[in-house]
Amino acid sequence: MVSTARLTVLGSLNMDISVTVPRLPAPGETVLGGGATFAPGGKGANQAVAAARLGASVRMVGCVGDDDFGRALRAALRTEGISDDGVRTVPDAPTGLAMITVDAAGENVITVAPGANHEVGAAEIAAVRGAPADVLVISAEIPVAAIRAALAVDSPAPGNGPAPGNGPVLRVLNLAPAPPEAAGLIAAGVDWLVVNESEAGAVLGRKVAGLADAARAAADLTRTGARNAVVTAGPAGAAYCGTREGTGGSAPGQASGEVAGGEPRHPAADGGVSGAVTVPGFAVRAVDSVGAGDTFAGALAAALAAGVAPVDAVIAATAAAATAAARPGTQAGMPRPADVLAVTGHSWPVPVP
Repeated sequence: MVSTARLTVLGSLNMDISVTVPRLPAPGETVLGGGATFAPGGKGANQAVAAARLGASVRMVGCVGDDDFGRALRAALRTEGISDDGVRTVPDAPTGLAMITVDAAGENVITVAPGANHEVGAAEIAAVRGAPADVLVISAEIPVAAIRAALAVDSPAPGNGPAPGNGPVLRVLNLAPAPPEAAGLIAAGVDWLVVNESEAGAVLGRKVAGLADAARAAADLTRTGARNAVVTAGPAGAAYCGTREGTGGSAPGQASGEVAGGEPRHPAADGGVSGAVTVPGFAVRAVDSVGAGDTFAGALAAALAAGVAPVDAVIAATAAAATAAARPGTQAGMPRPADVLAVTGHSWPVPVP
């Protein structure tokens, strides 16, 4: 039985301006696309929406400008049932903007103007501490000082993760994008680290490409200060390595149910990395990959907060991210449990034995 859990998301809120093009432009090239669309976004807000649609009780903490975009973003959170009482309106800064170009295969290029997100600071850390939560999700489109302060929020003692509604908060850090100080942040101690291949490469100082490489990177990240590390590899899937068990359920490397495309494998059995587990991606037709990474992070946090075991939570997050990639829009494409089942065949968050 999976419990509903409380999440706090500390991160960015942006207005996304998206244009679909037949192909991504080369440097210096102009490519004509379709009409521009305006939609709520920002990695923090996206992760909050992903978790809320998958059943978590979510509170958003961050900053917007005193403008129409900021008001629209707060209204969008409330429409999803997300509390916006931790969102501060900054009078002298514009709401963050993200300019997104998406090609016919669903690949994308994103440029962000942070705006009010750069104002996240002491007031937001106080807001994080001011309300109970089972999991705190921290995204990296905010100042490093705020990330560092958030990581100082109490975390569980080694052993089991938090019991929903009881005990200290579990911190999930999504270093997207990875700042220059990333290695130092992780060295200070992180309960769960979530990065993609390029972000893992930035932290480790080497190229990371493919699922097998992601497994090696996840193992190495647990040696740098992350108690649990996940490296996502796009449609190929994700790799997980943990130095301790999370919440109850199956042990690392054992899924509670076999699912096509998502059954975990031990790389060590294939001459790979001892202690790391790979979760192959689910085969879907990608339409728009913009929100897939944020869906993964939000879904993983929701599953962990609800008491799902680590590897099962990574499988569930992989299924949710694949579903998001198969649907148009960023927040609009983020799935509910029925969508995950319909697209991937995986029952959210774990199949019934």
